[in-house]
Amino acid sequence: MKLSQFAKENSISYKTAWRMWKRGELEAIQLPTGTVVIKQASEQKFGVALYARVSSSDQKDDCERQLLRLREYAAARGYQIQKEVVEVASGLNDQRPKLSKLLKDRSIGKIIVEHKDRLTRFGFNYISQLMETDGRSIEVMIESDTKDELVDDFVAIITSMAARIYGRRNSKRAAERIKRCVESAVQDEADETGIQN
Repeated sequence: MKLSQFAKENSISYKTAWRMWKRGELEAIQLPTGTVVIKQASEQKFGVALYARVSSSDQKDDCERQLLRLREYAAARGYQIQKEVVEVASGLNDQRPKLSKLLKDRSIGKIIVEHKDRLTRFGFNYISQLMETDGRSIEVMIESDTKDELVDDFVAIITSMAARIYGRRNSKRAAERIKRCVESAVQDEADETGIQN
């Protein structure tokens, strides 16, 4: 595919695509005529981005520690970090300009987040599936310790609301207690269902 076509398909300017090729981010050859021909997007080596998010500006130290852990994780896996994005916004807010820009950047093939809820409180799987259609992915550093998505969603809501009401430190303890109660209720329901069958 020509470099101009690649730029058009990826919603970037030709100049940006040219710079990407010059920096070695695109695998391409230059024909004797001067035309730059690149491999199809599915064959490209995409860049890796780190995404860190906190809910309020008084948590900037938490955000720096989050970013440090992401850097260590990426380095341990040999990833070359192309971009680091830090955002201060609620996980329930779907109007986050930095995340939107990152998701639209087709030069980024992998976005690494610490927890799913750092990317979004809801709809993580939709975002992940949409990225996969472009041959891109989201990698979660720390997977949830529960295997029930409904429990995870419920805990995410309670944690977010408790943080607003009680403050960060107390909300974490409250969320842990609520999580244990919900998991216990789910297990009790499963046990009852098993007994009745």
